[in-house]
Amino acid sequence: MGKRIGTEVSLGVAEAARLANVDVVSAYPITPQTHIVEELSEYVANGHLDAEFIPVESEHSAMSAAVGAGAAGARVYTATAAQGLALMHEILFIASSMRLPMVMTVANRALSGPISIWNDHSDIMAEKDIGWVQLFVENGQEALDLTLAAFAIGEDHRVLLPVAVNMDGFILSHMIEPMVVPDQEEADAFLPAYEPAMRLDPKNPVTMGPVGMPEVYTEAKVQCEQALLGSKPVVKEVLDRFADQFGRRYELVEKNGKENAKALFLTMGALGETCMTAVDGLIKDGEDVGQVRLRLWRPFPEEEFLEACRGAERIIVIDRALSPGCINGPLAVDIKSLFYGRDDAPEIVNVIAGLGGRDVTTEDFREIYARASGGELDGGYTVWGVKSYA
Repeated sequence: MGKRIGTEVSLGVAEAARLANVDVVSAYPITPQTHIVEELSEYVANGHLDAEFIPVESEHSAMSAAVGAGAAGARVYTATAAQGLALMHEILFIASSMRLPMVMTVANRALSGPISIWNDHSDIMAEKDIGWVQLFVENGQEALDLTLAAFAIGEDHRVLLPVAVNMDGFILSHMIEPMVVPDQEEADAFLPAYEPAMRLDPKNPVTMGPVGMPEVYTEAKVQCEQALLGSKPVVKEVLDRFADQFGRRYELVEKNGKENAKALFLTMGALGETCMTAVDGLIKDGEDVGQVRLRLWRPFPEEEFLEACRGAERIIVIDRALSPGCINGPLAVDIKSLFYGRDDAPEIVNVIAGLGGRDVTTEDFREIYARASGGELDGGYTVWGVKSYA
């Protein structure tokens, strides 16, 4: 039986990777991801995890080693954040184009400059088109559970793609929370041994990652997109199976607050819990408001999202990344595109908040709601809490 313990969320994520019996951990420590790979290095050193721990000299090498290990048929885990993820950029596309399952925790952190070690989503939003399945978690239990589930999603032969589990840096990674940790028998029952669809083997030579001439490049990219789009039912299936075994249900899109509310907040990640508290308070004040939380980011769960927003007259999209020169934050761009041309399109209000770790409180949500209701926010986007434009 699993046990309920209080532990740092990063250590809970490391425990999930240990329970998954990973074969290879490719690691370059970067704040705020460091505690995860440090814990895994101790597991390996102490004989609690039978894996190869590869300490590399950069995140580019971390992802390169992960790709090599995945091609050899290993179950692979790595973690990164911010500039480290950016340094992986070149190889992230290769992992998905080679259809190599692996799991990477992204302890979301603001991109430099200026140098910041605190949280926002600018790192992963700069990598939203890498072709990976991408999940966002809201708390420690979810981080542990979805790390384990991510292996089952990516390794399913109907998917065969890498999976990124996005976890807000510091806000979650360094928080101590109560978590139910499955025992090894339960984890093994949920996640059996990895059976790669194809691997590099001298006895059965194959070529992986060759040149894509113009005659085949388009088809290869389309096949990758089809694989990503086709992963959505598998994600749902795996999460349903997780709920059946462990009793904790996670939906692709979740709602909170008043049923059929006219106004909805849209959040991703840990900020959703603060928003939830604010929404509960607003409802007590008699406001007609709810909340939509997006757990699956890529592929975008269009059908489930539209159903969650049915009847809403206004959606307040909270972005945690600024897309310089664009007409909206990256999340709002997707939402406006989704509703474009639809007769039932609600008003979309975009607020960019919490950049570089700045606090976003329940009072901020209440003020955002009041100003959106009064038509006081910009029709494009509003960067919340700017103290000076000088």
